Amino acid sequence: MDSVLTRSQLVRWRTAVFAIFLASGLSIATWAARVPDIKHSVGVDNAQLGLMLLAGGIASILGVSVSSILLARFGARRGMLGAMILFGIGVAVIGFGATVFESPYVVTAGLLLWGFGNGAVDVMMNVEGAAIEKQSGKTILPLFHAFFSFGTVIGAGLGVAAIAIGMSVVIHLSIMAVIIVVIAFVSIANVPVREITLDVPADAPKLGMRERLSITLSAWREPRTYALGVILLGMAFAEGGANDWLALGIVEGHGADKALGAAGLAVFSISMTAVRTFGGPLVDRFGRVATLRVLAVTATVGLLLFILAPNVPLIFVGAALWGAGVSLGFPLGMSAAADDPAKAAARVSATATIGYIAFLAGPPLLGLISEHIGLLNTLYILVALIIASGLASPAARPIAGSTVGAGRPHKQSEHAG
Repeated sequence: MDSVLTRSQLVRWRTAVFAIFLASGLSIATWAARVPDIKHSVGVDNAQLGLMLLAGGIASILGVSVSSILLARFGARRGMLGAMILFGIGVAVIGFGATVFESPYVVTAGLLLWGFGNGAVDVMMNVEGAAIEKQSGKTILPLFHAFFSFGTVIGAGLGVAAIAIGMSVVIHLSIMAVIIVVIAFVSIANVPVREITLDVPADAPKLGMRERLSITLSAWREPRTYALGVILLGMAFAEGGANDWLALGIVEGHGADKALGAAGLAVFSISMTAVRTFGGPLVDRFGRVATLRVLAVTATVGLLLFILAPNVPLIFVGAALWGAGVSLGFPLGMSAAADDPAKAAARVSATATIGYIAFLAGPPLLGLISEHIGLLNTLYILVALIIASGLASPAARPIAGSTVGAGRPHKQSEHAG
């Protein structure tokens, strides 16, 4: 049974998990901002660079996929610390591979370490965020995901600054790696041991590994996991698709210049981050299901406008609606998976695995299909997936005994009784 936390302990826990989400985003943007320099240093062409990045993506999917086993073995608290140290080391290895060894193999090794560690921590930090929601009784997972976005913005900005002052890749990435590891130790020191996140206190009776693993994998036998997976599949696929193909869709699909392509992606990202930052209170007011339905309609309209728009201003409006529409699908799916505290870790882990695999593996498939039917036509696949996500939204309705995400009418009827 988890002990009752004081307000101070809850605030420190929440702040620590905000920092972990931020560090995850920071790690991605740090090396991504130096990709042109890395490519030049190790002497690879675009195809070879693509294979190196693919290795990092595959490692991320592997990290996500085995996160359930890591949770069962170590719990979220120790698991996050190990995973953050691993992807921090990975960032540093990328830097050494680029500048010191000038070797694509060393860079790839760094991408493998980063990908596995970041993939694993992605699931575990969502387990922690969902546990904080249960403790506070408010929808705050969207805000956690906003901090991930803040991390990518900060990482990109620091990357621009490092390039501007002529800082070498190895120094830049090594400094950021140290910062990430420091964030890891400071944050984990403020994360309490909680049974809900599969952390076992030192004086508690310990279940065997087989029993813990059985509990962790139990969610894969529940139909609700797959219904929530449909919500995440559509939204995560559409989010990842925008990251990979929105700018190119503006340039190649609509014939605009590259600067407008980058600006369109910025509009998408800003819109998504804004809704994640301020969306929690809206969910608490209107409920998860209603919010997801409205956002599915918003994303559908935005994508159709993006595909069919006859001019750049309307393309940007479409990008903004697209970003707003997909913004809360992932965090609200995580929130719904955690409705039952006794099984929160298992269900969040399973649901997050579906979402992250869609986010990481789905967009490359769009590229293959676009070679046959064109990029803008390929985006109709995302429209269909978002519609499916909206139709599956009732699966996110809070289960009996859970009030997070139920909406204010639920609370009013509760008071009336």
